Amino acid sequence: MPRFPWDSLATAGETARAHPDGIVNLSVGTPVDPVPDVVRAALRAADDSPGYPATHGTPELRAAAAAALARRHGVHGVAPEDVLPTIGSKEFVAWLPSLLGTRPGDTVVIPELAYPTYEAGARLAGAEIVRTEATHSLGPAGPAVLWLNSPSNPTGRVLPAEHLRKVVDWARERGTVVVSDECYLALGWEAEPVSVLDPEVCGGSFEGLLAVHSLSKTSNFAGYRGGFVTGDPELVGELLELRKHAGMIVPRPVQDAMTAALSDDEHLREQRARYAARRERLRPALEEAGFRVDHSVAGLYLWASREEDAWQTVRWLAERGILVAPGTFYGPEGQRHVRIALTASDERIEAAVRRLRE
Repeated sequence: MPRFPWDSLATAGETARAHPDGIVNLSVGTPVDPVPDVVRAALRAADDSPGYPATHGTPELRAAAAAALARRHGVHGVAPEDVLPTIGSKEFVAWLPSLLGTRPGDTVVIPELAYPTYEAGARLAGAEIVRTEATHSLGPAGPAVLWLNSPSNPTGRVLPAEHLRKVVDWARERGTVVVSDECYLALGWEAEPVSVLDPEVCGGSFEGLLAVHSLSKTSNFAGYRGGFVTGDPELVGELLELRKHAGMIVPRPVQDAMTAALSDDEHLREQRARYAARRERLRPALEEAGFRVDHSVAGLYLWASREEDAWQTVRWLAERGILVAPGTFYGPEGQRHVRIALTASDERIEAAVRRLRE
């Protein structure tokens, strides 16, 4: 396995922390806002849970997830029994190729610029990794797994329904499982993201498709570790059986907290407004400081460039007390960009804006 990318930010972090007004950490997309009251109340109410929880999750949780997909994203037809809760989304992403039976000699396709755990999961399975956005470059044989991520981490790019539909059609012809990481689906700004399970994309059939969702960003749930996967009933059923054997179970209080989060849209609207306001403050300040912001029409990040090596930009910002992630964390194509997260308090975002305008 490669070295964990964020460990290499230690020196830049020390530089940023030495700033007289303290560090503005925009490197990792970890939530900083309070957990919604409705979520905390549900967790407290379930704190006396001595028995083993169900790997499949409670019926209430599964129903809440299916209803939220329909209500929030126009994804209808998901049966509650085809929802499987996960311990956050990262562990699921990392172990999914192995759970799907991917083996050495198989191929896993990931985007050219991608969340590093896609690559980590393929490596854990011993699979070959191909970075590409173009299925026509893959040849006639189908890969075992193909990852989609829209809105993208790190770029904030949104793939239109027509593009997604072509990928789904291509994969189905070859027996490839398409896995769509939809953790940022609720955070569209200048473009409206669409799920791979939207009928405009999948034609009303979930065959060969999995959609991965997380509550971390929209419900400030990262510390609770809660997410879910749904899609092809046969694939979800196989994953459920394997996770039962492996003991991959979401704790019962967290399941109840997830149910509350998925049933309440008001806190999601409030959190969206926070991120939108931070984005509206930070993006112009970056552009005034000489950055070009590419894509970034959705999600929690600004994909920015000063037309120089990414690490040079990291150092430039660290000298101003701002810590960001180099684009190389996400693939070779990111060597002239940095990823700048919106997950900092309003006060810290304002500090970054002041420093960029000095």
